Amino acid sequence: MKRGRIAMIAGVLTTPLLMACQTVPSMPPSAADPPVAEAGGWRATATDADKGRIRSWYSSWEAALADARAKGFGPQVAREGALLQPTAALPNPHLPAGDYRCRTVKLGAQGGGTLGFIAYGWFRCRVAAEQGIASLVKISGSQRPVGLIFPDNLTRQVFLGTLELGDEKLPVNYGSDRMRDMAGLVERIGDNRWRLVLPAPAYESLLDVIELVPER
Repeated sequence: MKRGRIAMIAGVLTTPLLMACQTVPSMPPSAADPPVAEAGGWRATATDADKGRIRSWYSSWEAALADARAKGFGPQVAREGALLQPTAALPNPHLPAGDYRCRTVKLGAQGGGTLGFIAYGWFRCRVAAEQGIASLVKISGSQRPVGLIFPDNLTRQVFLGTLELGDEKLPVNYGSDRMRDMAGLVERIGDNRWRLVLPAPAYESLLDVIELVPER
């Protein structure tokens, strides 16, 4: 991913855009939205729809897990361990700059589809510092999130971005197409292991989880 593309999405996102069979445990206290952050944080940038997606992350995860297990994918979910456990987030979610291996797991199916679980192979992602905030881009694959990571609380950061598809060379502007907008949580789930949780994606699944581990 060229720096110009990262800078472009950073410029878009830093301007407020509203102008333009296992049982999941009950929602833990930490799942509730934290107090409103300082002005200029992710809430000043996110669309109303994406604020709703972040606010409802836990119910999206419950629905996705229930659908996957009901369709017989319980063993696959269990094999993923902490990656697919809603409350596995650890303190210090900061995602250091650098190159990462990343893979996507899709949970649940929209519209009554039968594929309740899909795990893709490894692709490449990159995290970079952009004027005091971090950018995250997936630089290979046919579906590529591109966006910024905002501070939030002690166990999560918030990702806001857009979805780049196929052979596109530039991402669409955040807030211009709700079917391309993406919002999620960046969490640390182990030593040198993170995940990007994307609740209620526009396409295919009920929840997407992108695992990130540093390239060696």
